[in-house]
Amino acid sequence: MGRKRWLVVGTTTLAIVAFAAGAAISAQDFGTQRDALLKDNTQMLFGVNSGLAASSTTSADPAAASADATKLVTLAKGLKARVLGHGDVAPIADMIALWPTATNPTTLIYCNEDGASDPGLQRLDLASGDVTTIVTGTESCDPAHVTPWGTVIFGEEDGGATDATGGGHLYELIDPLDTSGVTLDRTTGTFSGGTGATNLVRRDALGILSFEGVGVLANGVAYYGDENRPSSGKPGGAYFKFVPSTLRDPSAPAISQLSDSPLASGSVYGLRLGKRNGGTDNGQGTEFGLGTWVSTSGPDLRTQTNTLHLTGYYRPEDLSFDERALAAGSVKFCGNNTGNEATDHLWGDTICITDGTITTAGLNTATPEAQLFIQGNSQFAMMDNVAYQPGRGNWVIHEDGDNTSTGRNNDLWDCLPDGIDDDTLTDGCIRIGTLNDLGPVGAPNEGEGAEWTGGVFDATGTHLYISVQHNMTGHGVILDITGWK
Repeated sequence: MGRKRWLVVGTTTLAIVAFAAGAAISAQDFGTQRDALLKDNTQMLFGVNSGLAASSTTSADPAAASADATKLVTLAKGLKARVLGHGDVAPIADMIALWPTATNPTTLIYCNEDGASDPGLQRLDLASGDVTTIVTGTESCDPAHVTPWGTVIFGEEDGGATDATGGGHLYELIDPLDTSGVTLDRTTGTFSGGTGATNLVRRDALGILSFEGVGVLANGVAYYGDENRPSSGKPGGAYFKFVPSTLRDPSAPAISQLSDSPLASGSVYGLRLGKRNGGTDNGQGTEFGLGTWVSTSGPDLRTQTNTLHLTGYYRPEDLSFDERALAAGSVKFCGNNTGNEATDHLWGDTICITDGTITTAGLNTATPEAQLFIQGNSQFAMMDNVAYQPGRGNWVIHEDGDNTSTGRNNDLWDCLPDGIDDDTLTDGCIRIGTLNDLGPVGAPNEGEGAEWTGGVFDATGTHLYISVQHNMTGHGVILDITGWK
């Protein structure tokens, strides 16, 4: 009798405890508890002492920022920034490539997202701070990357072939330290003048579109997106894959002449998701899942996005390979789609695309799959650039929001990889940087505001080289952010 009574009392006690626990969880939204858990573990998960609680809503003093450009940024505790280069950095410096490798870079090579009369590609010597213009004549130069075979590729974010200025092209450069003052003729795609004009070539085999996100494997296979928005029922920008006519041996040494580059010739395929009903379940509503690489024809890839029923996204931006996946022999890259913050509250997102093994990707026998990785929100909107952090495996996402309408500055976010849980999403993000530049009255960027762009980590994952674009100083600003534990 006493035993049974004890069991009843014990069960009642457990019920009371469970009810109390449930009430406590209900009293505080579980999502905020998750955020608090991230906050309590920032050093272990992100390598910083603490994240930033909110975006900056003010602007630095223009005179003070011109004297010390680090005043343009506020960073998470533990991180610090130093300014690289002299005042010759082009005003709209964009994506940065580390030369000769990310292991021991001596030089930053970067695009300038400006017009054809302005510097298009520059280099910055890390030891001296000297800046040299390599090429002038590009239109909206955006992506810049060092290839596994020892060249630099750079591209134009300039639309399709039918656009007024002829659309965006991709270019390849060999021996970048001995090339300077060269002029591009965009009509013919040829280079002249300066020093080393023969070190450059236009890579027509990759087609015409708005290049921004570009990733190249050691065998020469390349992935890239078209920065385009949907219009009147037509899809937005699609993702493409280039397979060279002859796959490169990944262990081969650097090339000595441009004709040996795997980008010289090959085939381009566009991503079409939706395999049901013989692959006809494509179009709006099928932006994730399994798909097919569809063969394209001709250089104008933007036009073919609609005719080939390729999957469209809202302005595909930068992309970066998951280096852990590559080390395991698999292809996975993650890229941003900005969305449209102010007008539509379409916050943007980050997606990840897998394409089987490196071998099957090169043979184009893999089945591609796209899944959501980060869903944007009012505080984390219009994702632009992305930098994979070696060692830790995190992803640093650059925000390019409509700060003139929202009243807050653009932020830098640090996001964990997806763990072994059931979903495909990041396990959490914290804000690690915010700008202090809303485009104040009287500044060169009045009414526009600054944005983070072009970030890339060195091989140790402890140096983030990044540009502050459209800033109030009137000249380009490139920073080296360090301090990760």
